[in-house]
Amino acid sequence: MSPKAWFFYAATVLIWGSTWFGITFQLGKVDPLVSVIYRFALATGLLFAWCRFTRAPLALGWREHGWIALQGSCLFALNYWLIYHAELHLTSGIVAVLFATLSFMNMLNGRIFFGRPFSGRMLGGALCGVAGVGVLFWPEVQHLSLEDRAVKGALLALASTYVASLGNTVAGHNARLRLPVITGNAWGMFYGTLLLCVIAVVRDVHFAYPPELSYTLALLYLSLFGSVFAFGAYLRLIALVGPDRAGYSSTVTPVVALLMSTVFENYHWGSAALGGLALILVGNVLVLRGRR
Repeated sequence: MSPKAWFFYAATVLIWGSTWFGITFQLGKVDPLVSVIYRFALATGLLFAWCRFTRAPLALGWREHGWIALQGSCLFALNYWLIYHAELHLTSGIVAVLFATLSFMNMLNGRIFFGRPFSGRMLGGALCGVAGVGVLFWPEVQHLSLEDRAVKGALLALASTYVASLGNTVAGHNARLRLPVITGNAWGMFYGTLLLCVIAVVRDVHFAYPPELSYTLALLYLSLFGSVFAFGAYLRLIALVGPDRAGYSSTVTPVVALLMSTVFENYHWGSAALGGLALILVGNVLVLRGRR
């Protein structure tokens, strides 16, 4: 890859890998739903401002609005709401590793909704990834209890990943609409934030803003870097090296997240963690190579 491509690759991996730990600074202050609303409301404003600055088209037909709303509800609303709750029970690095199963779920949904065939290598990668999740949580599985925090966190993280995969499936449909990506994301984040606000009203969630500086800095980082800059870097990387090679960033991001958990959250590596992580990463590589 060219030096420019390496720069965008590193930016994508380091920013997205660090956002998992950044989320921890927003937990325990207010309801997780409120934190997600703050994050994407700010990101929505930034994206619409950028669209105005670059004169990107914002007008959409009502059918396009419907599909974009569905995409945003999965990718920028329900997905992150579940992630924040998962990190109440697990370290951020483990949640990131579980989210790396996204490529396997994308493969499954592509088969279900679009009838896309998958190769033996992709199937082997998916099985490898599922085995990795089992190995990673084997200590908890041995004493399985739905009341266990680790099991509850794992189920929330996997549910979040599947919701994100549904969002990717809708995004595949929206790509055929030839909409500018920045326009789709701006409207998608708007509709996702709107859905979360409706849920908050129905659940009678109390809105408050924590006075801690750490909360505000995390909010700014997650909104500006995690939700705007990193995605822009990833799109630029796709333009330079193609989607398949750019997709390999998903195999490195959880490693960055786990290293940050090791340093800042005192995560202790065991044989199950090492083996599970290795299987999930190998499975990702097999799926991505098979997709090519």
